[in-house]
Amino acid sequence: MQPDSSFDNALAALQDCLGRQGNFVVLTGAGVSKESGIPTFRDAQTGLWANYRAEDLATREGFLNNPQMVWDWYDFRRNKVWDAQPNPGHVALAKMEVLFSRFTLITQNIDNLHQRAGSKQVLELHGNIFRYKCLEQNHPVSLDLLENPDASPPTCPVCNSYVRPDVVWFGEMLPEIILSQAFDAASSADVMLIAGTSGVVQPAASIPAAAKEAGATVFEINPEMSALTSFMVDYFLQGTSGTILHQLLTALQANPRVKTL
Repeated sequence: MQPDSSFDNALAALQDCLGRQGNFVVLTGAGVSKESGIPTFRDAQTGLWANYRAEDLATREGFLNNPQMVWDWYDFRRNKVWDAQPNPGHVALAKMEVLFSRFTLITQNIDNLHQRAGSKQVLELHGNIFRYKCLEQNHPVSLDLLENPDASPPTCPVCNSYVRPDVVWFGEMLPEIILSQAFDAASSADVMLIAGTSGVVQPAASIPAAAKEAGATVFEINPEMSALTSFMVDYFLQGTSGTILHQLLTALQANPRVKTL
C-alpha cells in the first residue's frame, strides 16, 4: 500500500487519538540517536577498534576471550554517549508523553537519551550502556559500591563473576519481561509511531506489526522508507525525527483542547 505523506492528515489523525484519549505507542531506533551525534555500533569502530570484529567486542564469547578489551570498548562507547545531548526529537517525545493519557516509548537504543530528555515510560529492548550486571547470574551491579571499581573489568560482590554492561550482545535474547511489555503495549495501541528504525532487526521489527494487527494507525518518521513502509505504514513523514516530531508537538500544543506545556 502507498502511505499518506501529508503532514496535515497525519496531524489530524494524531489529534483524533489525543481527543479520544487513545493509547499512543512509539518505537525508536538508531536514527534518533544518530541525530545527537551517537554513531552506530559499527560506525564507532574507528581507529584501534576498526581492527576488531563485532563478534570480538559484543558477544559473551568475545568477553570471555578478552574481558579487558571488551570492557575498554564499552568504556570508550560510554564516554562518547555521555558527551551527547538529547535532540529535539527526544524532547518532543518527552513532552508528548504528558499530552497523551496513555503513552509508551519502546526503544532499541541503549544511550539513555530518552530518559535524559524527560521520558518516563520507557521500555529498553536492548538494555542501557550506563547499567551493569554480572556475567554469570545477572546480578545488578553498581560500580560506586564496588571495592574494585577501577578493575577492567571489576567483579560482582555477590558471585565474583565478571561485571559486564547491561546491554544485549549479539546472539543473546532480549529481556523477556521488557519484550512482553512492548508487545502488550503495541497490541493495545491506537497509534503506533516508528522513528529512526530500519524495520529489519527482529524481534523489534515485529512490534509495529502487532499494533497494526490490533487495528492501530501506524505512522513512520524516517529520512528514507524502511522495510516496514510499503506494507504496514498509514502515514509516512519523510525527514529527520528531530524536525518532524518537533513540528508535530508544536501543532498538537496549538490545539485549543491541549494545555500548553
